[in-house]
Amino acid sequence: MKENVIDVLLYLFEHYIDNDDASQPDKAELETELEKVGFPELEIGKALVWLENMTIVAEASEDTPALETDLTMRFYTEQELELLNTACRGYLLFLEQVGVLDQMTREVVIERVLALGTDEIDLEQLKWVVLMVLFYQPGREVAYAWMEDLVFEDMEAVIH
Repeated sequence: MKENVIDVLLYLFEHYIDNDDASQPDKAELETELEKVGFPELEIGKALVWLENMTIVAEASEDTPALETDLTMRFYTEQELELLNTACRGYLLFLEQVGVLDQMTREVVIERVLALGTDEIDLEQLKWVVLMVLFYQPGREVAYAWMEDLVFEDMEAVIH
């Protein structure tokens, strides 16, 4: 089984990040547990760096003023087009239109997807990245809750 960065991030998010438990393990404990679970050391390192950078990106986006207009159009670079298929780009547009993402948060999502370093990302993985980004965005609690419902409702539909 080939695990990648997104798999490690999902494990961390499900078990630690979105958890009300105040006792969080330190980085060394996390690395040890992730290795015990079976994740490759290289992917663990990439995931932890991704999370560290996520907090930096969230802080930077907090200081950036929001755009005042809805009249902007997003043009994707060639690299973004290769990574984000039509379904993923359409979903980002949908989330923006319903108010889950604003323009700045959309850009953070795209940057974080690129930072995964994968060759492709599917719609389910994108949803998780959006959820993780919203978790770290101050003042986006309502959008996070809405996105959380979307992700978990989709999971229940697959299971049943």
